[in-house]
Order: sequence, then structure tokens, then C-alpha cells
Amino acid sequence: MVSKFMRIFIWLFLLPILLPLQAVSADVGPKPSMDFGFKQEFSGPSVTITSGVMYECEQSDCQDAKPLQRLGPQGFSCTDFHCSAMAYGFSPYHRIEITFSDGKTRQSNIFKTTQFQATYQVAVRQDDLLVQSKFSLNLFTPVTYILLCVGCLLGVALLVIVIVLIVRRTARKK
Repeated sequence: MVSKFMRIFIWLFLLPILLPLQAVSADVGPKPSMDFGFKQEFSGPSVTITSGVMYECEQSDCQDAKPLQRLGPQGFSCTDFHCSAMAYGFSPYHRIEITFSDGKTRQSNIFKTTQFQATYQVAVRQDDLLVQSKFSLNLFTPVTYILLCVGCLLGVALLVIVIVLIVRRTARKK
């Protein structure tokens, strides 16, 4: 006779084999992203975004500019007053080209990647765009992790100092 323990073991071993196999894939982890807020700086009727392209560059003068490709979650998209980009990895330099409701296509200055989750303010001028970085402590930025680690290390150091002082004081009283 097979013991109760052995039966449970056999069922636990055979159960995964009997279940149908399904292919599973995952795209884990946060991806670098950029958010662009737009502010019109010329007089006249308000313009909205109709389309946009983000160019990636390895060279600081953007002579090698290539559009950011749409690959799964990676891509560049715009709504009426906002654009965002997500990528598996950004190049160091960028330029955006946005077409507005007034029929004009305006091109930005060359700007650098500033953070893992970067935020930019874009000034919409009469003939061009001016992209300026906005500093923020988003959840997944390296600065946030560094500040968190420094805070934890200071807390642990303070705790160790307090414990050492208590142990020494109790040792002297004995």
C-alpha cells in the first residue's frame, strides 16, 4: 500500500505535467520615458498638436537623426497638448518635430536625456519649439534611489550608534 504522504507527493508531482502548457512572455521592468508639456508663447489663436515625430541622435549636432521607432511599448505619441515617449533605451540627444493645427511644422532645439522618467516643458514659438528640462523626483529615477539609499544608510548608522551606546552603558553599570 502506498502511504498518504506518497499519494500527495505523486499528485503534486504529476499535476503540473497534466496541466496544459501555455507560452508565457513578459516585458518586465520600467522603461525610460519622456513627457512633454506644451505652452504657446506667441499671440493669436491657440494651436493644438496634430502629429509629431521624435528624432534620436548619437551625435550632439543631430546629423545622424533617426525617428524613434514604434516597437511594442516603445514609441512617440501626442494628444492635443501633450506628447510622450517610451523606449527600451534612448540615445543621448533628441529633437522633436511637431505639426500643429495652424498647418505649421515646428522643430525643436537639440536636447539631452536628463532622467530615467524625464519631464520637459516645450515653448511653442512662432517658428520653432524650445524644449527645456524640468527636474522631478519620479518614482524610478536614479536620484530617488540614491536619496532613499542614503536615508536608509543614515538610519542604520544611527541605530547602530544608539545600540553601541546602550550596550556600553549597561556594561559599565555591571
